[in-house]
Amino acid sequence: MVRFAVIGAGRIGSVHAATLARHPRAELRLVHDPVAGAAERLAAAHGARATVDVAEVYAADDVDAVIIGSPTPLHVEQIVAAVGAGKAVLCEKPVALDVARVDECLRAVAGQEHRVMVGFNRRFDPTFAEIHARVAAGEIGPLEQLTIISRDPVAPPVGYLAQSGGIFRDMTIHDLDTARFFLGEIVEVRAVGQQLAPDYAGSGDFDGAVTTLVAASGAVATVVNSRHCATGYDQRLEAFGPLGSLAAVNHTATAVRSSTATTSGAAGPYLDFFLQRYAEAYALELDHFVTALEAGTAPSPTLADGRAALVLADAATHSATTGERVLLPPVTVARSHP
Repeated sequence: MVRFAVIGAGRIGSVHAATLARHPRAELRLVHDPVAGAAERLAAAHGARATVDVAEVYAADDVDAVIIGSPTPLHVEQIVAAVGAGKAVLCEKPVALDVARVDECLRAVAGQEHRVMVGFNRRFDPTFAEIHARVAAGEIGPLEQLTIISRDPVAPPVGYLAQSGGIFRDMTIHDLDTARFFLGEIVEVRAVGQQLAPDYAGSGDFDGAVTTLVAASGAVATVVNSRHCATGYDQRLEAFGPLGSLAAVNHTATAVRSSTATTSGAAGPYLDFFLQRYAEAYALELDHFVTALEAGTAPSPTLADGRAALVLADAATHSATTGERVLLPPVTVARSHP
């Protein structure tokens, strides 16, 4: 049984706590949040204890691993402290909002970086993972084009934008990691940002973006993002090659379709948000982490993967802001697989 602490009792911490509760070989022992009531409520819901002192997490003898779901600016210091205390870590994305800070983290945990996993859960989504496996098996030939569509149903509050790092670091970064997962090394980035929502005027951020990534292989990925989508949580992916294509369509609550005199193949709405759409991905991500700890192997995605995705997010931000394409130097980080 792997014994866990969760840092952060907000929305994502609650997701991880509930996922832990369903895992047969994991147990939640401790919840930390600086807001005592939030920590106590989440801990009580899962039979754990609560603390407002994060040092208690690192000192806890009955905690083997820590899931970090705190605000991004706290991630690096908490990763370093947890690893230094002998804990394994699963940290939500992004690792940090600037690459230099990620490099500080890598230096601080050098030799123990294999005990840290970054929460790019879409690699574990069964639909995306199946397409990835079938592409890797050569079903459609060498991958030539990858199209990723990711649109949120409702934009976050404007007040959130200042701490988010911008759409590319906050939202697109999941899709940038997915593109690396499929394509490997990325050598060129171009992005167009859209500022169409009135609330975003003067925010310094975008409410939509289209990003093009060119891989060293010559394959091209197109990532389409929007902070709002009237039809729900729009999550699609298509891989195209010389022998055909593989596509992941949106999920709905049921597979039932209705056809009448006025409609054909009518379906229910898309699943409402990431908590529903990627519930199984969170479960499989946790299972991968637990299994790796039990086997003494390194979980994936790694800190290096987190750094590589942030490099792409920075490049996309620069391109969208300046209109320039960004050429990236060759990297030596190998593409990793769950």
